[in-house]
Amino acid sequence: MKKENAKVVLTPEGYLELEAELNDLKLNKRPEVINALKYARSLGDLSENADYDAARNEQAQLESRIKELEYKLEHCEIIDNKDKGVANVGSTIVIEYEPGDEEEYKIVGSLEADPFNNKISNESPIGKAVIGHKAGETVSVESPNGAYDVLLKRVK
Repeated sequence: MKKENAKVVLTPEGYLELEAELNDLKLNKRPEVINALKYARSLGDLSENADYDAARNEQAQLESRIKELEYKLEHCEIIDNKDKGVANVGSTIVIEYEPGDEEEYKIVGSLEADPFNNKISNESPIGKAVIGHKAGETVSVESPNGAYDVLLKRVK
């Protein structure tokens, strides 16, 4: 999944969420894991100490996540959509599939995508199709199941 030189696209909110997670891992989780390691070492023989092995595994996963977040934050591009009339990362859009069948979505970077909360990626078929378009335009969405048209009703 790791693309070394890939640009990470984030909204300002997404950047703050990743930054908060990184701070939590460094300031709260890391000390917890270090304490768990100290405790496990105090139990004696490390060769047969399951608590020590578990704490070391947790430490490795934690440090890996910290490195991943640091990389993403260093190499991200924050998109703050200034032109509210044109769909872009950070826009909230309303699309109409058919008359009376509307959905509202927020276009976000792929790291922030959460379809269950109507946050769609700029790399998704709908995201790709609507970026750069204005309200009132009909756009063609290329999907794995074939192309279909949607009406871009509102862009905020």
